[in-house]
Amino acid sequence: MPHDHGHAHIDPDSGDRRVSIAIWANALLTVAQILGGILSGSLALIADALHNFSDMASLVIAFAARKIARRPADDRMTFGYGRIEVVAGLINYTTLILVGVYLLYEGGMRMIDPPEVAGWTVVILGGIALIVDTLTALLTYSMQKGSVNIRALFLHNLSDALASVAVIIGGSLILLYNMWWVDPAITIGIAVYILYLAITEIGEPIRILMLGSPPDLNAATVVAAIRDVDGVRDVHHVHLWQMQENEAALDCHVVIDEGASQEATKAAIKARIAEQFGIRHSTLEFEDPENAHDDAQLYGHEDHRS
Repeated sequence: MPHDHGHAHIDPDSGDRRVSIAIWANALLTVAQILGGILSGSLALIADALHNFSDMASLVIAFAARKIARRPADDRMTFGYGRIEVVAGLINYTTLILVGVYLLYEGGMRMIDPPEVAGWTVVILGGIALIVDTLTALLTYSMQKGSVNIRALFLHNLSDALASVAVIIGGSLILLYNMWWVDPAITIGIAVYILYLAITEIGEPIRILMLGSPPDLNAATVVAAIRDVDGVRDVHHVHLWQMQENEAALDCHVVIDEGASQEATKAAIKARIAEQFGIRHSTLEFEDPENAHDDAQLYGHEDHRS
């Protein structure tokens, strides 16, 4: 089956406008929630504000990364600047983890001695936050399918929207039943959810930066497909990675049969891996049987010549 990431294509300028709107909306919301949290005494509201602040920082990082990623390759960055978006995604997931740990600690401390909280302030600001978070999530939803950078933002905003719902419920319970313990309890719930999202998603940017094989490609299957090409005797020193987030790449050594055409074999290999796996960037080094590496390892680049 062809390798298809199925990501949405949005005009870069349109995408930038969406991110810009989201930045300003989150900035205004963060200020309002922090002031409201201080005035009302609600840690849950401040927790939501800190989460929104991390969103705003993430949006700024993502916006800058989108701009840098479009630069063409040069003598300093011969692969181009596309991976800056992966770095931005890693930074954003890391900030989510830090925010989650902090909120978990603060919520636990307040559970011991819950303070009084102004319920109406919490409910009103929680409602405003829900509107802004939902708007931001909608702005980034169609963009996140093909970008780990924007996906990190989308998850930020989605978790914010859910946190705002929890804050509204908490404020309502405080108004109706004076359940002060609900505020730190919701804070802990928000923190656990933030940590869950970040920890389950952070592996993707780490794998890409570590030059790991694309998750939807089986390296053994790719190797078997190459070995099945007419004229190929064996394959070794295979490297399979992602040049950019959605662009798989391969380089390897190919031992060809005696008398086989190098150019014809190369064309056949490239056609097969492009058709079956969507790998359109490959570097193939050919060896004849007499000069092939002796006992070469299949993956990696350790060199053992006979």
